[in-house]
Amino acid sequence: MYAVIRTGGKQYRVAPGDVIRVEKLAPAAEGDFQFNEVLAVSSDEGKVAKAGNGVTVSARVLGEGRGDKILVFHYKRKKQYKKLQGHRQPFTAVQITEIAVDGQSFRADEAKLKAAEPKPKKEKKGAETTEAQEAAPAKKTATKKTAAKKSAAKKSTAKKK
Repeated sequence: MYAVIRTGGKQYRVAPGDVIRVEKLAPAAEGDFQFNEVLAVSSDEGKVAKAGNGVTVSARVLGEGRGDKILVFHYKRKKQYKKLQGHRQPFTAVQITEIAVDGQSFRADEAKLKAAEPKPKKEKKGAETTEAQEAAPAKKTATKKTAAKKSAAKKSTAKKK
């Protein structure tokens, strides 16, 4: 069972349990969300039907984020004009939980459904060190540098003689 939905000016083919990234949804997107603009529905038998008013697709919001950086470069030759700008598109990650058609409900398995991921908190500079950092041995970079300097000094004295 799958459905084709439209959101954010794009169309997505979804099935129960699928995780998709859509254009950023309204801020009231905590928990569940319903997509009412369903374009088509297909059953397991291979029948494709146009969706009517009674078709909804329910989804669970997993989190929000920003996509990879895209560089936008404008250039005009012989005019000394160059302009570089970066862009990261915001998105909302949702998991399809249910497709409801004509009183029938097709749900995803509970084992497939993911829990919403909380946003990671930023650590402050100068915060307490963790146990792993304390247990790690100190690096011996100073001894390596002095050994390299001594060998360089020996080579230069050998050249002078």
